[in-house]
Amino acid sequence: MNRLRGFLIPVVLLLLWEIGARTDILPPDTMSQPTEILAAGWEALMDGSLLLATYQTFQTALLGLAIGSGIGIILGALIGVSPVLEAIVGPTLDTIRPVPAVALIPLALLIYGFGVRMEVLVISFACIWPVLIVTVSAVRGIEPRLMEVARMLQMPALSRMKRIVLPAALARIAVGIRVGAGVALVVAVTVEIVLNPQGLGYGMIIAAQSLRPELMWAQLLWVGFAGWTFNALLMLIDRRWLRRFQTASGR
Repeated sequence: MNRLRGFLIPVVLLLLWEIGARTDILPPDTMSQPTEILAAGWEALMDGSLLLATYQTFQTALLGLAIGSGIGIILGALIGVSPVLEAIVGPTLDTIRPVPAVALIPLALLIYGFGVRMEVLVISFACIWPVLIVTVSAVRGIEPRLMEVARMLQMPALSRMKRIVLPAALARIAVGIRVGAGVALVVAVTVEIVLNPQGLGYGMIIAAQSLRPELMWAQLLWVGFAGWTFNALLMLIDRRWLRRFQTASGR
């Protein structure tokens, strides 16, 4: 019952939207009726164009998220355990971090041209920072006595990282990855809208230029649904498999 309550606001908004569109309260040239949007989305789903665009967007988003998260976790863990390393690389990272990811689009286009690699480069850069910041905070928040035990046992640095640091910080790192996943999807769609001729963002631009607002809205709502599904999947992984990994690592 509690889950059903979460659909109350969307259903009410859709009903008001349908009524407003049918009575011309909402401009018909930009605010299509939800029934028309549903029909356009179903047609795009059946002819495969929506699924292809979704695959293209999530291909680049997931690749960028994986690369950015990997770099962020490695750098964050090293910086978190080494104040000396932070003093060396910290100023450089603080200088690079404020650069907007979309500002790299011209550089990525110059290096790779149009396509997957160009988009992945921009997404990776955007995903590094939330994962890096959360990882540094998580590693520094580890119980100091655990690190003292590792030093007393003279554990090698790699073993200490694998058996103590990452398992203890993994729950908070997972939060950073979930934040990075949202950033990856936003940047992927943005790059496709601005420049890259593929994916859901490009599909929305083409629909708008073709004066098909119902298809544009269908793709926009599909992006929201796909993002919600992706986040739910990450939460499921967090609940089921992440805890098993922590338990196995702690043995």
